[in-house]
Amino acid sequence: MQLTELNAISPIDGRYRTKTIPLASYFSEEALIKYRVLVEVEYFIALCKLPLPQLSEVNPDSFKELRAIYTNFSTEDALWIKETEKTTNHDVKAVEYFIKKQFDVLGLSNYKEFIHFGLTSQDINNTAIPLSTKEAFENVYLPGLVALIQKLKDLSVEWADVPMLARTHGQPASPTRLGKEILVFVERIEEQMRLLFNIPFAAKFGGATGNYNAHKVAYPTTDWKAFGTKFVEEILGLRHSFPTTQIEHYDHFAAFFDALKRINTILIDLDRDIWTYVSMDYFKQKIKAGEIGSSAMPHKVNPIDFENSEGNLGMANAIFEYLAAKLPVSRLQRDLTDSTVLRNIGVPIGHTIIAFEATLKGLNKLLLNEDKFAEDLDKNWAVVAEAIQTILRREGYPNPYEALKDLTRTNSVINRDSIHAFIETLDISDKIKTELKQITPSNYLGI
Repeated sequence: MQLTELNAISPIDGRYRTKTIPLASYFSEEALIKYRVLVEVEYFIALCKLPLPQLSEVNPDSFKELRAIYTNFSTEDALWIKETEKTTNHDVKAVEYFIKKQFDVLGLSNYKEFIHFGLTSQDINNTAIPLSTKEAFENVYLPGLVALIQKLKDLSVEWADVPMLARTHGQPASPTRLGKEILVFVERIEEQMRLLFNIPFAAKFGGATGNYNAHKVAYPTTDWKAFGTKFVEEILGLRHSFPTTQIEHYDHFAAFFDALKRINTILIDLDRDIWTYVSMDYFKQKIKAGEIGSSAMPHKVNPIDFENSEGNLGMANAIFEYLAAKLPVSRLQRDLTDSTVLRNIGVPIGHTIIAFEATLKGLNKLLLNEDKFAEDLDKNWAVVAEAIQTILRREGYPNPYEALKDLTRTNSVINRDSIHAFIETLDISDKIKTELKQITPSNYLGI
């Protein structure tokens, strides 16, 4: 059966395939194989540049051809490696055999045994996977998040002067501005991004148990630690973890996943707030010709984009949480449980990308219902009580809080007229009374 959107088990590769297909270049099995080939080839070139005595005669002109092994890597190459894996029962060894075959084609057969020299498979996996994740983060995740942040910034400016009744504990509270409430989410996300950017993509590279045993026994005078650090950090652009066991600690990966989870949690908060504003009629939604909101109720236009986003963010966070909790734990110098888990990094990132697009789509459909904002403010004149009692405190008026409390809790109707009538009963100057009467739910907005 050929994999299609209709028969895929995961919605990431099925229903949402068009949204997640950019991630295939980083998290698919073919992508993992390609990144392994990249690391193996660059490692061989680094050994040539060291140089190891036996590789000193390798012509640097051949480096371009060597790099073409991974830059021109094809699905057919990946299939050859997977077929070879059926015999080797070892995925990284199959990659080594593939590169050796390419060396024969390039006339480099004499140097084939320096492919994967002194390494264990985790030296390849623990560089290939952080590298692919780093590039997916930079090329797919960040552009999606930045686009969403920019939309929120644009809306915060567009709605900067829209007064809105705030609700704390679900009850009317001191008025605010719609643009400011949107800007809160921008600041929260950007603060998490500042923390996120301080988390390195770390990689292990040091042989079977992290000590360069095989390297040192073959070439005892070479500074292999310095070589490994230079290779990982200057050539691959990752952070070299040292010392390690056979595998990367994954502590930085855990921090990375936790950071992505926190950003997702903020977006869940945003989705739920906007969903609630839609239910309060603060927003209408643009209707696309032919779309149906409900199979039974023709009038409905549901906030499905925010619901879709919330669901996908929840799925992503569940997996991010597991990755962060599981990966740093490995028995003794290494067990194999990380292998299958690492293959799932693309899954929560996929759900996250789907959510980014859904939230952005929902935001683009919002139509401001300013009449409803104004109506809610006008129905809640009680919220100016805070302003009045604060000015009375300033003027030294006795027990102003209690006076306003009695007014707002005993009067059945609190409106402009009842507030102004109350002000007239106060033993204060006409100047202060005029000041108090200038306060309305629509202008008591703070900074």
